[in-house]
Amino acid sequence: MKSRYRWFVVFVFFVFVLLHQADKLLIGPLTTPIMETFGIKKAQMGAVFTGALVVGAVFYPLWGYLYDRYARSKLLAVASFLWGSTTWLSAVAPTYPAFLATRASTGIDDSSYPGLYSLLSDYFGPRVRGRIYGLLQVAMPLGYILGIVLASTLRDVVGWRGVFYITGSLGVLLSILIFFGVREAPRGRSEPELADLEEVGIYRFDWKIALGLFRKPSLRLLFIQGFFGVFPWNVITYWFFNYLETERGYSPDAASMAMAVAVLVLALGYFAGGVAGDFLFKRTPRGRLIVCTVAVLLGAILLVPTLNVPVENRGLFLVMLSLTALFIPFASPNVVSTVHDVTLPEVRSTALSVQYFIESAGAALAPLLAGLIADRASLKDAILLICVSTWVLCSLFFAFAAYLAPRDIEALRRTMRERAEIAVSGQQSAGSR
Repeated sequence: MKSRYRWFVVFVFFVFVLLHQADKLLIGPLTTPIMETFGIKKAQMGAVFTGALVVGAVFYPLWGYLYDRYARSKLLAVASFLWGSTTWLSAVAPTYPAFLATRASTGIDDSSYPGLYSLLSDYFGPRVRGRIYGLLQVAMPLGYILGIVLASTLRDVVGWRGVFYITGSLGVLLSILIFFGVREAPRGRSEPELADLEEVGIYRFDWKIALGLFRKPSLRLLFIQGFFGVFPWNVITYWFFNYLETERGYSPDAASMAMAVAVLVLALGYFAGGVAGDFLFKRTPRGRLIVCTVAVLLGAILLVPTLNVPVENRGLFLVMLSLTALFIPFASPNVVSTVHDVTLPEVRSTALSVQYFIESAGAALAPLLAGLIADRASLKDAILLICVSTWVLCSLFFAFAAYLAPRDIEALRRTMRERAEIAVSGQQSAGSR
């Protein structure tokens, strides 16, 4: 695959993630005008948030199966079209029940990312995937910032419905670009054993291979840590802004500024984590998971002094918050890369869908648990207790996975060598006829 075209695909997917995340997270800053339009209370608005999360979780297994069975590039175009069309339906919903249903339907495409990573794994080899995935994930926090900017600048100009019309239209336009501009890559094309072959075998989803994912020790540990690993993310996402306002005395504008700085540093952490993982992976098959282990421990260690900085010392607090934010996302691109390091190309979307499905279950519990602890103590205590304890626990899972990973990685490499031999034999037989 030509190098220049590969980077075009990365660019298209970066734009997809950026705009999709902006659209997905727009509803947060648009909550107040939406509630006023329909005359609803917080519990009813909470049902809107939950509906999309539940639908997204349910669709992970289906997307994983479809991606491994059919052309991922075309399915990603479908996902982009669904994003645009369901956002449009949300914008035209005349009543609260209709809005609840249409907004829940936007969760269908929220679980479409595994195919995106799987397709890129066939454009880029194992030694550089971490930085590619990290670069792509930079778009997620940037999308969050873009969503805030769009909501704050346009909601008083075109209304919340108008904002949804704009982002929905972008989704439809992007679906056309993906459909005609992004080509499907043969599964396994970038694996070192197959990279130099003119033709590689065609492999599709196989239930036996898919069920075998749960027999891989390192993958089982990644699945388990995924359930707990999202606790800190969701506690911080849903409660940290409120913590800044209620317990550190920030005004809404000051809190937004502090969070914006932290999110920008967080974005840098995705790419830095991917680069670090690739660097160590070239030296040891345990490299990516070593990065994960160290990074989550550093996050736990740094968060404690960060939240204990005196309230009046906002400068030091921002510095410590930014330093903590740098290491929090280090594990993310390395988890995706490791899932691909131990799974066959034809089941990579399924494997990552299982990972994200399990994470979705943990995501649903974290905000509630934090609220219960905060009611009995404080948000500071809730954030510290949940984040530190789960990061320490995840570091143990990552450490054990690092110990077991070389065996699972070698099993994959052995299978790819066997497939390369079959492909070479087939080409030689065809040439002799």
